[in-house]
Amino acid sequence: MEAVGEKWREIVRWLGIVVVICTSARGECDFPAIFNFGDSNSDTGAISAAFAPAPPPNGITFFHAPAGRFSDGRLIIDFLAKSFGLPYLSAYLDSVGSNFSSGANFATAGSTIRPQNTSISQSGYSPISLDVQFMQFSNFKTRTQLIRQQGGVFKELLPKKKHFSQALYTFDVGQNDLTAGYKLNFTTQQVKAYVPDVLAQFSEFIKGVYGEGGRSFWIHNTGPLGCLPYMLDRYPMIAARIGCAKPFNEVAKYFNHKLKEAVAQLRKEMPEAAITYVDVYTVKYTLISNAQKYGFEDGVIACCGHGGKYNFNNKARCGATKRVNGTEVVTAKSCKDPSVRIIWDGIHYTEAANKWIFQQIVNGSFSDPATSLKMACHG
Repeated sequence: MEAVGEKWREIVRWLGIVVVICTSARGECDFPAIFNFGDSNSDTGAISAAFAPAPPPNGITFFHAPAGRFSDGRLIIDFLAKSFGLPYLSAYLDSVGSNFSSGANFATAGSTIRPQNTSISQSGYSPISLDVQFMQFSNFKTRTQLIRQQGGVFKELLPKKKHFSQALYTFDVGQNDLTAGYKLNFTTQQVKAYVPDVLAQFSEFIKGVYGEGGRSFWIHNTGPLGCLPYMLDRYPMIAARIGCAKPFNEVAKYFNHKLKEAVAQLRKEMPEAAITYVDVYTVKYTLISNAQKYGFEDGVIACCGHGGKYNFNNKARCGATKRVNGTEVVTAKSCKDPSVRIIWDGIHYTEAANKWIFQQIVNGSFSDPATSLKMACHG
């Protein structure tokens, strides 16, 4: 099996080289802005601004303080922006110190594609579902041009009109739509049954952005749910050989299969669009199942947490505190070295893992079509 794995990795490396050779004849894309949509996998400060800040020790590795991200440092979207020489994206909902001249981030932790019928206090899911993110984006697009006319600082902090058609539109969403069903005690078959409706709404969203002038789309599929301590702790009886829960991963793969079909249909309906589907599931699963090979430890053990088999307690998540002798003490602490861990807090990834994942997808080896990030305007 190891020989087969090595052969597969060699093929992936070879494909990456072919991608570079085949696309080098065309110029690299000069994206002046990025507009991002999704959930906590790419939220750079929205939920912290709207409801409650991500507490310490979030941010300790790179920002050295909480920075609106559920990680010890940077997310994949941060590395993506950096690769184009753009600043890290400001959250649309963050009114303090934001600079939107190179795009905006509409992703919000806890967001879903389909609106949920619960409040954030009841379920933890954000009311800022993808349809709301689209309304925010559409309003942002209209208002920025009106406000730019005022000149001064407003002109410098907001994107130019032409940037909306020249920008890269990035998406990482869907994970919470799947977990929402399990929280309602749905069976796996019941969760699978509503996936087509979820993706129908996702398709309408993409067509809405296309209608607003978006032309370059970079869409991540969803990761291996069954490898997250968040799910393993909740359903401890179904962990498999490498510590992942196969049924949840099968649901994620079903979602991804249907997402890929939806993307293929969108290409037919949006002939001027360049749409890249990115298989982050395979990259994340490969990393978790071969953690030590890639310089990491404990594929499914959270770095920041407290107690239990996976260092995760849903009632005392990363940064949780309690009062001891009248003093507030952090009980769910960071591990000693986040750089050798994959999972940060039981749900999200460490900066080191995010960087590794980005390095695997940037050259197009896991993309359909096999398009590198810097050629994503060509499809």
